[in-house]
Amino acid sequence: MLTLPLFVLALLLLSMTLLAKIRLHDWWLRACEFPRVQIASLALLVVLLSPWSEAPWQIPTLACALLVLALQVYRILPWTRLWKIQVLDAEDAEKDSCVTLLISNVLTPNRNVDGLVSQILAHQPDVVLTLESDSWWGDQLDAALTDWPHRVSIPQDNLYGMHLYSRLPLENIEIKRLIQDDIPSIHGDLQLKDGSTIHFHALHPRPPAPNESKESLWRDAELLLVGKHIHERAEPALLIGDLNDVAWSRTTRTFSRVSGMLDLRCGRGMFNTYNAWHVLLRWPLDHIFVTRHFKLCGIRRLNKFGSDHFPIMATLCYTPDEAHEHEKPTADAEEKQEARETIEEARSRDQEE
Repeated sequence: MLTLPLFVLALLLLSMTLLAKIRLHDWWLRACEFPRVQIASLALLVVLLSPWSEAPWQIPTLACALLVLALQVYRILPWTRLWKIQVLDAEDAEKDSCVTLLISNVLTPNRNVDGLVSQILAHQPDVVLTLESDSWWGDQLDAALTDWPHRVSIPQDNLYGMHLYSRLPLENIEIKRLIQDDIPSIHGDLQLKDGSTIHFHALHPRPPAPNESKESLWRDAELLLVGKHIHERAEPALLIGDLNDVAWSRTTRTFSRVSGMLDLRCGRGMFNTYNAWHVLLRWPLDHIFVTRHFKLCGIRRLNKFGSDHFPIMATLCYTPDEAHEHEKPTADAEEKQEARETIEEARSRDQEE
């Protein structure tokens, strides 16, 4: 009775797994990179149920499911506790050299500002970044976060507004629209209490989705463009934001190697921030990347408050003298060429449109 449904399911899972490997920007192909945990879970279910299928389909069903499981586990394993951590733990770090960041995609129509503000006030981060925040959200946050005097406001009604609040001085702030005119990003310097200055980049690129963009090209190009800049500058830097991409995607992994930046999640867990509404459809979309100059004091996902994203918070310590302890990701010639071609294509296509 289970024979045909199990075989069809195994083939479907294998198809999605192989489609994710195709190097094209079509949204439906890139979407196959997101639910790797869900695909792996279904493949495991097929493996467990395959003894109840009948010959001659039992062996092909089991083989397909095992192949899917192996390919998916291989890709997601670095974001579990079974992997070596990429950003080392901070030990006996000076408090004045540390910074606590809180990132939250608020979901523009959501009006539960108290649900977010109460968590900000409870945890007292040094820097707060909100995404999808429009004028209403900006007004509410401005009134509530009076202890965060340094601010950057980009209220927009197109789901790409951003607001940055900081207790630490902000310098050389630039609001850029790197690839598309309606997608802003924030770039500048953050001065720590010990006087050190670090660069930061706050991004929220457009996702590959039928109601947003039929291709991932714009998202990929924005991320890779900033990654190249960070690599060329070769100075301490943070990159934060809702990247609309999962940690294990080809684009995010290429970004890590092109930029030389490290992922806090590697070896610690997925810390899924989306979707707060559906427990079975969750993956890591909100990110904090760092150069080798930082170590981690702690990272945690906070409580949901009406948005489809959970907030995420991390405390980082600036330890430049210990940068050599980290292994720096490095891009090969093919990845560098891929990054250049993606950026050039996005810029030329944007001009054509």
